[in-house]
Amino acid sequence: MHFAKKLAKENNLPLIGVNHCVAHLEIGKVTGTKDPVLLYASGANTQIIAYAGGKYRVFGETLDIGVGNFIDTFARYAGLGFPGGPKIAKIVEENKNPEYLELPYSIKGMDVSFSGMLTKLQQMLNSKKYKLEDLSFSLQETAFAMLVEATERALAHTRKKELVIGGGVGCNKRLQEMCKIMCEERNAKFFAPSNGLLTDNGAMIGFLGEVMFKAGIKEKNIDKVDIMPRQRTDDVEVRWK
Repeated sequence: MHFAKKLAKENNLPLIGVNHCVAHLEIGKVTGTKDPVLLYASGANTQIIAYAGGKYRVFGETLDIGVGNFIDTFARYAGLGFPGGPKIAKIVEENKNPEYLELPYSIKGMDVSFSGMLTKLQQMLNSKKYKLEDLSFSLQETAFAMLVEATERALAHTRKKELVIGGGVGCNKRLQEMCKIMCEERNAKFFAPSNGLLTDNGAMIGFLGEVMFKAGIKEKNIDKVDIMPRQRTDDVEVRWK
């Protein structure tokens, strides 16, 4: 932040503050989507977002930990290291004869919870009665089914016909497949940016910054600009639409 302020002052340029979560949603427009519901699935964040009434509203979210942190925590517990998401996904892809193991399925309206499933997975792994391959498969199937169910409810509630995925967990092929199947069943369109635009990246920040700049949103008083780590998606006034 200090460097950005210094650069803006030295070059007499405005400084534009961009919300990280909103940038994940806005970069989805490169796929051609116009007015979607966003399934934002990343390490620290899990939210279902859509534009309504001048803001991006959060229609559903995790009640405890983000889906990415949940997967990474189990992967570390299983000795797979970090980041665990791609390693879990690879184990699942290579498991040609998976057995589904029942896990806690916690969804409340459009909100989800992963802590109970994490505890159960750790207990099952400790028991040495279950294969890591089957635990990984069951983890993905259960967690992603929760996300897709909550997202479908948001689509029904908002009456929108487009779904775009965002966040690093959105790179998972199985999650994308489940989203696509759900959208096809309800005559909606599914959009997924490339993996490089799903994970945290500078392009999404620059993209939204340009959109805001073209809409005349900029702060000339550089000293007013500050980092707002607790700003929620639905705190942002969307003045560029």
